[in-house]
Amino acid sequence: MKRRDFINWVGLGLIASSLPVAIAACSSQTPSASRDWQTVGTSAELDKTGQLLVKNSPVGPVLVVGTSKGANLTAVNPTCTHAGCTVAWKAEAKKFACPCHGSEYGSDGKVLKGPAPNPLTTYTAKIEGNSVVVKPT
Repeated sequence: MKRRDFINWVGLGLIASSLPVAIAACSSQTPSASRDWQTVGTSAELDKTGQLLVKNSPVGPVLVVGTSKGANLTAVNPTCTHAGCTVAWKAEAKKFACPCHGSEYGSDGKVLKGPAPNPLTTYTAKIEGNSVVVKPT
């Protein structure tokens, strides 16, 4: 076998072995389910403390605040936009607070006090039967 033929076969083999990876990368899309209502817990879990923290939900980390009896549920991604710490809900002050550097967010996720540069991601939340469900806004 000549050197040129060998190089051609090796090049063809590299292209052929890379083809499945390229096809998979082009066809991977965010599933539409992540934009639909997703169950993150039960109303019983929410009612225990008035908040429900789910770190591995289908839409990512979610903190739902409220009760199944109340009409208004608040749901945010609890990851602080400054340093990535998990914010906590302060019911008496009606705000989210980061324990790491003191950032504060309103119930709508907007920054009240820095150093956080961006608001928290918010979700629409509701009770369906016995389930707490959220949907990205």
